[in-house]
Amino acid sequence: MNKKQIKRNSVLAVLFFLPVTFLLFLFPAKHNYNPLDILNENVFELNNFTSDSDSDIILNNHITVLGFLGSNPEEKIVMSSNINELAYKKFKGFKTFQIVIVVPNSAKDAAQRLRMELSKYDVLKYWHFVFAEEQYIKLFYSSLITTEPLDDNLATNHIFIIDRELNQRGRIDDRTENEIDKDSPIYNMPSYDSDKVAVLKNKMSEDMRVLFTEYREKRKGNFDSDIKKANDIK
Repeated sequence: MNKKQIKRNSVLAVLFFLPVTFLLFLFPAKHNYNPLDILNENVFELNNFTSDSDSDIILNNHITVLGFLGSNPEEKIVMSSNINELAYKKFKGFKTFQIVIVVPNSAKDAAQRLRMELSKYDVLKYWHFVFAEEQYIKLFYSSLITTEPLDDNLATNHIFIIDRELNQRGRIDDRTENEIDKDSPIYNMPSYDSDKVAVLKNKMSEDMRVLFTEYREKRKGNFDSDIKKANDIK
């Protein structure tokens, strides 16, 4: 076999095995797979909201990263950029994935300007802004489990993962291994601080990966793990 043939065969082997290796890395093995915990089973649908889309935006049957930018969304450019880089760009290729950002009706023009700024770096096909009056935003937010209240502008730096059945996903026990060894009290993670890049990269991205794996295994008929629910741990 000459050098040209060896080189060609090597390239073909790399092209064949690289996607397989990537999938093995992306999806955890079944024997050590734990689905993402359910913190809350009662997230409201987006009733009384309008959107910047030609079609209605709903949470049902979607995997959603949900955020609240408030009445001054342009001031949240760092938060928005972090979400774009570490959530949207990573997962926009997955079926039913979407980013939904809540802002009050009074901030529609500002939200459009923010969209135009973010669109310089990506096509925001699965990124939606939804709008409502203050009372409906507060009512909707009250359906989430969170330790972070909305500020006076109806904004928070924290984002949420909502699954296809309108369940809020997160971590019932977010303790480190060291804290577990010390038997420290359990604390949860119902949301993710989008101002902290490390949180988005090391926690939210991992949790999203686990959630997509769950739905992938369900479609294949291989999903047989029990999902921990906050109501089961009291």
